[in-house]
Amino acid sequence: MLKPSDKPRLIWACRRGMLELDVILAPFVEHEYDGLSEEHKAVFRRLLECDDPDLFAWLMGHQRSDDAALQAMVEYILERNQVRNQR
Repeated sequence: MLKPSDKPRLIWACRRGMLELDVILAPFVEHEYDGLSEEHKAVFRRLLECDDPDLFAWLMGHQRSDDAALQAMVEYILERNQVRNQR
């Protein structure tokens, strides 16, 4: 499991096998991760341990995670990326 203080490894973990995931996850880590609570950082790190097909389905809105904390993080990632892109 990734440690909270290991941001370079965290950024590397955001590089996935799908470009769509890279462009969603990497900017989130770069701009938002440091501002998360320790609890939310742990949920984000847990999210990165999920399989790419699951992440893709969740982040594209095709499916919802059965884990409420992971689903809330997915929604937060999408919201923050959208707000940042509107600036």
